[in-house]
Amino acid sequence: MNKQTIELNEYTAAYTSIGDGIPVILLHGFFGNAETLGAIASTLASNYCCISLELLGFGDSSKPDLRYVIGDQVAFLKEFLVAKQISKFYLIGYSYGSWVAAAYAIDRHDLAISTPDFAGMVLLAPAGIRDDSFVGRYDHLRPLFWQTPLVDLALNSIAPFMKLMGREKSFETIQNARHALVTQPAARSFLLDRLKPEDAIDTVEKDIDRIDTPTLVIAGEIDGTIPLWHAQTYAEKIPDATIIIISAADHDLVQTHSQEVTESIFEYWNRSID
Repeated sequence: MNKQTIELNEYTAAYTSIGDGIPVILLHGFFGNAETLGAIASTLASNYCCISLELLGFGDSSKPDLRYVIGDQVAFLKEFLVAKQISKFYLIGYSYGSWVAAAYAIDRHDLAISTPDFAGMVLLAPAGIRDDSFVGRYDHLRPLFWQTPLVDLALNSIAPFMKLMGREKSFETIQNARHALVTQPAARSFLLDRLKPEDAIDTVEKDIDRIDTPTLVIAGEIDGTIPLWHAQTYAEKIPDATIIIISAADHDLVQTHSQEVTESIFEYWNRSID
């Protein structure tokens, strides 16, 4: 899956593509890129053309200096569909990408051109539901925002000790977060600009009952990042949505349970859509 780019009205969109057939647009999570849903794309590519788009401010797509809101990502996705001349497609979002997907599904009728045939949507461990318990949750990450090499030196110096303590995996998560916050302005803006409950200006819980496309929601039973009730809210409010809860799966279910996820998608699309 070689990465490609395409010029939009103002920005450059980076993406990978694999397989043939009806396009499936895959949208990564908060600290992600085109590789995040690679395992799912590789399996679905037996039947579909899987296009993993790097959202605005992530990966190799343009990184403008913005106060990133979900509407910016929806506009970016719309422009990408137009530039690629995609007339029928499925949409899969993971975590933050699910938020973008749901917002697109709400907003899609406002396209200036004829609306593409939106065949179906899958929301994996979806974000986008207002939850004031998130306020302050990421305060411990504030030093990771500091634009100084001293942060990286400190992280590198304690890495061996974290390994000896058996906390290598959790420390790797912190290192990945640091890299994302330095290299991905959308991630940085998102955390810095959402420190109070009233900053939740673009959550979608009030409008998801307007979504009229067949929707499958897949969530991890023990998701420690986004509570299960967020996924259940989507499933309850979107007309005729289906929810699948994967036993013993956490927020990283797209890696740890990719086979179960893709099997569920194939079964749902074959039964309900194709």
